[in-house]
Amino acid sequence: MKLQYRLLIVGIVAGLILGGFLKVIERLTGEKVYILLLNVDYIPVLKNWEMQESIEFLLHIVVSSILVFVLYYALDSIKVTHKTSLYIFLNTVIGMALFLPTSLSVKTPSVTDMEAFLYWTSGHVLYGLVVGILITSKNNRGIT
Repeated sequence: MKLQYRLLIVGIVAGLILGGFLKVIERLTGEKVYILLLNVDYIPVLKNWEMQESIEFLLHIVVSSILVFVLYYALDSIKVTHKTSLYIFLNTVIGMALFLPTSLSVKTPSVTDMEAFLYWTSGHVLYGLVVGILITSKNNRGIT
């Protein structure tokens, strides 16, 4: 139970940092990367709901937490949970793949907007770094 609690905290903290980073980038540059983070236009059931930003952000935190659990247990199955670089790499790849649904919404950047793509990808590199550090740094033995 202690492990699950710690993974949940990692998901929340990393999700807050990613959200904050993308919100600051959006405010400074005008690139709609924070809107993209909260966008649910490509999810059939959710796309018809009218949600406040706080609810959309809460969904982001839930997804962040689930992702941390999935990645941790996937890496645990091959005994490499201690490698920060894998969290960075996997979260960067996932972030890059998640940029593609931007083409399904008029609220988000164009899929060909390279500036938005670079900010988005940088945010996911940061997210992976935070996840990796929080999971692997406890007394240099990892989260467990």
